[in-house]
Amino acid sequence: MTNEQISNLFKLMLDYIPPTLKIFGFTLLWSIPLGMIVALLKMCKFKPVSWLTNVYILIMRGTPLLLQLFVAHYSVPYIRQWKGCPAFLHSLLDGIDIRSSSYTFNMILLAFALNYAAYFAEIFRGGIEAIPKGQYEAAGSLGFSRLQTFFRIILPQVIKRVVPASSNEIITLVKDTSLASAIPYMEIMYIAKKQVPTYASLMPLFMAGVFYFVFATVLTLLFGYIEKKFNYYK
Repeated sequence: MTNEQISNLFKLMLDYIPPTLKIFGFTLLWSIPLGMIVALLKMCKFKPVSWLTNVYILIMRGTPLLLQLFVAHYSVPYIRQWKGCPAFLHSLLDGIDIRSSSYTFNMILLAFALNYAAYFAEIFRGGIEAIPKGQYEAAGSLGFSRLQTFFRIILPQVIKRVVPASSNEIITLVKDTSLASAIPYMEIMYIAKKQVPTYASLMPLFMAGVFYFVFATVLTLLFGYIEKKFNYYK
């Protein structure tokens, strides 16, 4: 490839970085709070709730994210064709335009958020259960309510404990965004694969790899800094 071709390819791929970052950002926005909710549900003493939560986590962690993307994306048209589909559900799905770009993104986001929420839930649960029970009793004796105890005493300690494990999941998410190209969704890996036959070169894939590497490196350095900030005791 000539320098001009590389320059044109670089400019083209820059246009498709925002969709990749959009998947990354919105997945974190939804999966982290959802993961906390799932963690609390799994710790619920009401057995049916904890059992159903365990089933959800098992399915999300036990099946490939790529498979979940396919299921999310193609579920609506198949449910529409299902003869036993309830009328209210059929009327609800009829209002969804499966040809729109927003539908594709929303289904991708649904699959990513549900998948990563399951992983974050296990991380958060481990962090919560690592807090000594005596801290709950001490907070209660000082007049703190259960809600105040959780948000003012427990949660700050949980955050410190889960940062290393959460950083690994978040860095993995950077690379997993490339799976959206299989739907297909117009992001950096999708356009890189499209340009390979055009230029008869692997340079587009190499440039996409550089983007993921740089993004993951920046996050690694960022989380390293955050871990040092939280390292006020060992």
